[in-house]
Amino acid sequence: MASTILVTGATGTVGAELVKALANRGVTVRAGVHSIIKGDRLKHLNPDVQLVEIDYRKPETLAVALTGVERVFLLPPPTPDQIELSRSLVEVAKQVGVRQLVQLSAAGAGRDAHITIDQRHREIEQLVADSGLTYATLRPEGFMQNFVHQHCATIRDEGKFYLPLSDAQVAYIDVRDIAAAAATLLTADPAAHAGQAYHLTGPAALSGQQVAEALSQATGREVTYVPVAEEAARAAMQELPAERVEELLALYADYRAGHAAAISHEGAALLGRAPHTIQQFADDYQAQFQPEA
Repeated sequence: MASTILVTGATGTVGAELVKALANRGVTVRAGVHSIIKGDRLKHLNPDVQLVEIDYRKPETLAVALTGVERVFLLPPPTPDQIELSRSLVEVAKQVGVRQLVQLSAAGAGRDAHITIDQRHREIEQLVADSGLTYATLRPEGFMQNFVHQHCATIRDEGKFYLPLSDAQVAYIDVRDIAAAAATLLTADPAAHAGQAYHLTGPAALSGQQVAEALSQATGREVTYVPVAEEAARAAMQELPAERVEELLALYADYRAGHAAAISHEGAALLGRAPHTIQQFADDYQAQFQPEA
């Protein structure tokens, strides 16, 4: 078992859950954050979690963060220069003698990677593979928790969520299962998973209507999925950087083409149990979708 594990992107959706999962396993966790103040909430998960600031554009911060670390969860910021940022961390990891990297990639990187998001992840996978470090890769489909982070406001206020997915099905996965799979890799013998890539999905491919039904059952109120045209979705995302909007629209088009509907059992094999269903997710997060009093 590693003496210290560095979790990059530790305040994000996956990173925070991974910090919790690792802390529950009794390992020493170092949480890489952009700001110590913003990372302070991680101390509530476990007071023994070490916080360290990381600026990928300042190699000296990477050297400090990686000193004494044996294993790393690689999740760089989702920026256009994500590949270069990943390369910086990998180079420093090699210099300080890190034993294992576990990379969070994307399911599309294991397919033809024809959209920008997936191409970026695929290039990072390649630079990790070429690094000479022992590594393993996680390739999850869309996150169930995105319904919390991206749609809870309209679900609370209108009882509706809007997506340009038509009747497409997506094998959404609960982020808690991604974190549990990563924790397994980061606490097992690195050689047992060396060079492996794991496609992570939930137990079923779901349409927007099926997600709405689960949310309706969990909240006790009618929740409706409203399929919208791509231009309407673009207009609704105008607060995001233009390139991010186009990346998301390309991802939704990939979903509409049916590329995210295949079910994988690789996650269940890592977890030693079945992944969360959409109903379990909806039940656990139902308070987030309820109208404010």
